[in-house]
Amino acid sequence: MSIRTLDDLLAEGVSGRRVLVRADLNVPLDKQTSTIDDHNSTSAPQGGTPDGVRIADDGRIRAVLPTLGALVEAGAKVVVCSHLGRPKGAPDPQFSLSPVAGRLGELLGAPVHFATDTVGDSARSTVADLADGQVALLENLRFNAGETSKDEAERGAFADQLASFGDAYVDDAFGAVHRKHASVFDVPARLPRVAGRLVLREVEVLSKLTGDPERPYVVVLGGSKVSDKLAVIEALLPTVDRLLIGGGMCFTFLKAQGLEVGTSLLEKDMVETCRNLLERSGGKIMLPVDVVVADAFAPDAAHDTVRVDGIPSHRLGLDVGPETVAGFSAALSQAKTIFWNGPMGVFEMPAFAAGTRGIAEAITKADAFSVVGGGDSAAAVRALGLDESSFGHISTGGGASLEYLEGKTLPGIAALEN
Repeated sequence: MSIRTLDDLLAEGVSGRRVLVRADLNVPLDKQTSTIDDHNSTSAPQGGTPDGVRIADDGRIRAVLPTLGALVEAGAKVVVCSHLGRPKGAPDPQFSLSPVAGRLGELLGAPVHFATDTVGDSARSTVADLADGQVALLENLRFNAGETSKDEAERGAFADQLASFGDAYVDDAFGAVHRKHASVFDVPARLPRVAGRLVLREVEVLSKLTGDPERPYVVVLGGSKVSDKLAVIEALLPTVDRLLIGGGMCFTFLKAQGLEVGTSLLEKDMVETCRNLLERSGGKIMLPVDVVVADAFAPDAAHDTVRVDGIPSHRLGLDVGPETVAGFSAALSQAKTIFWNGPMGVFEMPAFAAGTRGIAEAITKADAFSVVGGGDSAAAVRALGLDESSFGHISTGGGASLEYLEGKTLPGIAALEN
């Protein structure tokens, strides 16, 4: 794989040149205290987010700072584009990037000029007015149907408009490289293209896991559904030494063993698949031995810990239990390489966060190269107040990291290849 890098672009000189950066600024917003009403400002305020909207986790904004900072320092006119949420191809105020522009400006230490559209009059004038070393953020890419269109002509027309804002293109949106979208796949064909520092780091780290990882190699998978992780389980089983399964998906595996799972999350159509996986795993798959069950899916629901062969028919499991944490931790303590994707329980509710916290802490204590596979796992690390530097790498792309481990071709990475 031959990909030019940000350092290659900087070596050529970017002062006075417009550099279009595809970032992944798809951060969670807390809109409970207010709504986004005013999107008519041409620049977002430094030191906060507009309209009182709070960014719940700015990890993805921080992740792109090394690339943006290097371009600013080199005197480029930096034009940043990103998606946020899943709008339906038309402007939707609840998915505006305006709050992100405010936080990005705070982190960069200078105002970020915000265009209130993506490729319209505001975007054109905002980009045209940029001085060397200044940064602009375009409005949500997915406010335009061409961004996600499956029609190549429609997608290409939108890509042409986006590409007109740059003399060079940098992809630093690893969380989106598994999408064949205009800003990820089509724009790089129209401009000199390089990988940003985040994308380069992600590929280097994940290549270690798919190459010849130091053993024992232990993978921890959680999250809600087996169907979401089936492909990666199939891909990893031949290469891992242990596969530890928790989260809501564990109940389908427990059902495959003939156990009662009460009203826990269950994919009935996946039970036979799980039974086959267990039979073919050669004992590599390790399941919970105890779980925390509750009367309801609620933070204040009555709950207690039971063995997996004693789950009451009227209760649902919302976390793995302490014996499971101890067993999983013992396996992790022997590992030299660890990949973790998916929480062990409903960590957003304090009563059901102990399993996720316990596994995360066990990973930090292991003498191993550890990778947190983005998504909810990365969010849990920050939400639980854990030291991010204790992990070898925290990915910004949950879906992208899983597809990379599955061996799939990622459109955004393929588009960067020379």
